[in-house]
Amino acid sequence: MFTGIVAAIGHIRSVTPQGEREAAGVRLHVDAGNLPMDDVMPGDSIALNGACMTVVEKIPGGFVVDVSRESLSRTVGLDGPGDVNLEKALQLGDRLGGHLVAGHVDGIGWVSRFDPVGESWELVIEASAEMAKYFAYKGSVAVDGVSLTVNRVEDTDQGCLFSINLIPHTINVTTLKNLSPGKKVNLEVDLIARYVERMLPFHEDR
Repeated sequence: MFTGIVAAIGHIRSVTPQGEREAAGVRLHVDAGNLPMDDVMPGDSIALNGACMTVVEKIPGGFVVDVSRESLSRTVGLDGPGDVNLEKALQLGDRLGGHLVAGHVDGIGWVSRFDPVGESWELVIEASAEMAKYFAYKGSVAVDGVSLTVNRVEDTDQGCLFSINLIPHTINVTTLKNLSPGKKVNLEVDLIARYVERMLPFHEDR
């Protein structure tokens, strides 16, 4: 489990195919940036842009993870060199500053608008029809692993548009500063929304 509070910006240094088959995954060598690595061991979990990955090796200044083809097909930002948001797994007793994040990307969103508003920024993301039902006013969402609050939801024929306010601190300490219209982002919906959806059919049958 994670909180969606990004601890550091890392950088994917290299991407190495794990084989020649079409279904083969890749191995990522990641520079950890300012992420403390003293307590990280092989087998530990670290979220990269919101996707939970297992550390298979520690290297000077960073770590190595293996990413399956399934994970690559459901995420963005892990298939080539570039900056990524990093967060180590939540420990019992840690401060929960964001919301409970599983590190399982539910789908891909598209940046519709990203504009300065006063000292902050408004980020508007388009989500598919399959995901639209999970977004609600003042609900939580993880965008590229960053815990954020939904300020507005507008349903469309294709799905929905939801709006988020980004304060300067969030811009400074995450990769969200690099977004622009048309870019894709990893989305994880609120865990509570998933459980509500699962419970409703059972309630309606009674």
